[in-house]
Amino acid sequence: LEENMSTSGSEQAAHDIVAAMADAWNAHDAHAFAAIFAWNSDFTNVFGMSTHGREEIERFHRPLFETMFKESRLAAIQTQVRQIRPDVAAVDLHWEMSGARDPSGNQWPSRRGLMNLLITREQEGWAIMVMHNMELPSDGVADAQAQLQARHQ
Repeated sequence: LEENMSTSGSEQAAHDIVAAMADAWNAHDAHAFAAIFAWNSDFTNVFGMSTHGREEIERFHRPLFETMFKESRLAAIQTQVRQIRPDVAAVDLHWEMSGARDPSGNQWPSRRGLMNLLITREQEGWAIMVMHNMELPSDGVADAQAQLQARHQ
């Protein structure tokens, strides 16, 4: 029972973090976005650019929210949580984004991706310790690989 309670606690924490992330992103609020990270966390974006620590994550996102993402909308499509320890969980978050612009200022078509989060229970509550974000290829590419794998099993 105690393990189930801790599992549901991390699962609820993961869903709360994902909701807070989407809210902060859609408000284009770098401070609120960074607040869901642990003070000593690591963040890696879809381009492989990394930053360390809550303050740097905020500093990294502020100009992005003022430019390429200022009209973007982030939607959390699916969240999967795997309990690792009572105070650690891995979270896979499938996301979709619209309204963004690429780094050159051109309209960016709708995007899909996957964030892998390692969340930990800190003194102040659950927070993201590590985030890796990736953009997913079009559905056709993934479907083609699935068909290839099915043919060779």
